[in-house]
Amino acid sequence: MHEAIIRDFYTAFNRKDYAAMQALYHPQATFYDPVFQQLDAAEVKAMWQMLLTSSRDLAVEAHTIQTTGDRGSCTWEAHYTFSKTGRPVHNIVHATFEFRDGKIYRHTDRFNFWRWSRQALGGAGWLLGWSPIVRNKVRQTARRGLDAFLAARR
Repeated sequence: MHEAIIRDFYTAFNRKDYAAMQALYHPQATFYDPVFQQLDAAEVKAMWQMLLTSSRDLAVEAHTIQTTGDRGSCTWEAHYTFSKTGRPVHNIVHATFEFRDGKIYRHTDRFNFWRWSRQALGGAGWLLGWSPIVRNKVRQTARRGLDAFLAARR
């Protein structure tokens, strides 16, 4: 059952079907990744909607799906153009999940931020993508974007 939830999530992700992705989250879900540090259920649902509605060329594939009890994991890969710079990105992400009531309750994505920043930001990412300054700037920019998206939906 949990393996099917993970498969359904990434199938919807690849189709840019944010509504199907949102439906797989528990009402008290949380999400964490290196950019969007700590999101509640409403924020993570909005984040996926924001990202998918602004993406032109996203392709996502999940593999190495594993589940045990109420936990699961997979590796997923995304290919897309980073909109702020027009640079191509191939991000490799390790996701972990905790499930409750047949839904995603905890979702954590981990990826190499410096690798991502070198692709997305070019020279600045190569030189400073490892630094807290760049990491915090990316986080602040992403958070402002999500806050604006949430405000527009109200």
